Amino acid sequence: MQYIDLHVHSNVSDGTLSPKELVHYAKQKGLRAFALTDHDIIDGIDEAVNEGREWGVEVIPGIEFAAEYKDREIHILGLFIDYKNPHFIQKLDWIQNARVRRNEKMLQKLNDIGMDITLEDLQQRAGKDLITRAHFGKVLFEKGYTKNLEDAFRLYLSPGGPGYVKRDILSPKDCIKLIHEANGLAILAHPTLYHLPDDELNHLVQSLREDGLDGIEAIYSLYSKEQENQIRSLAHRFNLLITGGSDFHGTNKKNIDMGVGKGNLKIPYDILEEMKKKVRQK
Repeated sequence: MQYIDLHVHSNVSDGTLSPKELVHYAKQKGLRAFALTDHDIIDGIDEAVNEGREWGVEVIPGIEFAAEYKDREIHILGLFIDYKNPHFIQKLDWIQNARVRRNEKMLQKLNDIGMDITLEDLQQRAGKDLITRAHFGKVLFEKGYTKNLEDAFRLYLSPGGPGYVKRDILSPKDCIKLIHEANGLAILAHPTLYHLPDDELNHLVQSLREDGLDGIEAIYSLYSKEQENQIRSLAHRFNLLITGGSDFHGTNKKNIDMGVGKGNLKIPYDILEEMKKKVRQK
């Protein structure tokens, strides 16, 4: 059996391995394919795809968008995207600028409560890549304001925390539309993480399906067996593709490994073949 991982992050967003290193690591882990799904940014895809050709690892161009649903943030994955589509790139510029505006506000809020953090501190951690909350967390930890990265998020950077700022984001419908305009498949990521009651989760999936959702992440690092069965049932009910991913971030999520999640994740290549059939039908 050959295995894959359709939800992976590089250091171009908030992971710790470069796109090239992800390819090497995927090869080491025995994966046949993985999807690079960095947050709101595509800058690592060319590097990963080219390295994948050299190393015999199939790299699926992807992205992860945040979307607002009833005052909650949900995530939509775009897989098999045409990441060189001009309209897609133009819309990404708006999304990335929204991140910049949010980062400026978060930095000010942390300064206002007495934290000595500068834009230069964040840029040093991010390098040429997009500044994310993970970079804020690293600065807070390295400067001794928290005991670890998890505390940085729990105490300061999550909703309700003194450094949190809500970001201007697209609606789920607009995310799905944008992904489809780039000839990609739109996938609801890790639905159990939104902590919705069962009836509300059913309503969310039905609503997204009506907006054109193609699939749902039914295999995921943090699911219990019962949760996986629940999401598989939703996929069947609404005629959605099943996808799976670890949500690997390198050492930024220390207990989640590429391809295997917490050790028991197995995503067969057959899942990718079903997705390719759908892509060919577009």
